[in-house]
Amino acid sequence: MTRTRPILTLAFLLPVAVAVAQSPRDVVRQAVQTELASARNDHSHWLYFDFDRKPDKTVKRWVAEAHSVSLERVVERDGQALPDYLQRQEMSSFINDPSAQSKKRKSGQHDDEQAAELLKILPDAFIWNMEGEKGSATLLHFKPDPQFHPPDLEARVFAAMEGEMAIDRRQHRIATLKGRLIHDVKIGFGFLGELKAGGTFDVERRELTPTVWEIVETHVHIQGHALIFKTISENEDDVKSHFKQIDQGTSLQQAKQELLQLNTDPAKGTSASIAGH
Repeated sequence: MTRTRPILTLAFLLPVAVAVAQSPRDVVRQAVQTELASARNDHSHWLYFDFDRKPDKTVKRWVAEAHSVSLERVVERDGQALPDYLQRQEMSSFINDPSAQSKKRKSGQHDDEQAAELLKILPDAFIWNMEGEKGSATLLHFKPDPQFHPPDLEARVFAAMEGEMAIDRRQHRIATLKGRLIHDVKIGFGFLGELKAGGTFDVERRELTPTVWEIVETHVHIQGHALIFKTISENEDDVKSHFKQIDQGTSLQQAKQELLQLNTDPAKGTSASIAGH
């Protein structure tokens, strides 16, 4: 799937006294290990409402994570509601297009792999300091570690951030991650492109059911220019809500029927088993 929705691991069983004695970096490392292990073991599938906004495109859609690939029912595009026949037509077209399904799976796998690689460098890419506690979360501040050498462009951008992270103390799960690009990032010594300092990202996660966590909000606003990599700048606000767990063996046809039962506007009422975040 195209998400990281980990389950609780044995890290949850470590004594509280050990956690207290950990350094800030060790606290982060334990959370990262928990997330990676959980991502490998969680096989739950979900249906949810997604509102995605970019400068050139706004989409509202229901998404069902079928067994093979996610199916989308787009209900609004660029502020215009899609008629029912077109919603059905787009879903049917995807269901009957193995090439489109394969492309979507590969894209999701690439995103998952990239996210995992960035997660792995999280403890060592930054200098971490404890900031306190808020409810059940431990709050940490991070800034770039000058001793860290990022292996690729994505890691260079990530490692140029300063910000805050909240970790759930009981489950060792990352609840929020917020950062700001504190200096320009040049590509090819600036000849190929440049990302401007001041860009921000904000990722919010919630526990949907016991031990199952999901990203519910993603806000990325990074400005730059590029001569070759035209998509290097990123401005996106994505909010997911109204989650409902579905069977992991759900077929695309079953997912379609499930999606068609939902109101195009979740605020106007849906199944009682679907709740906002």
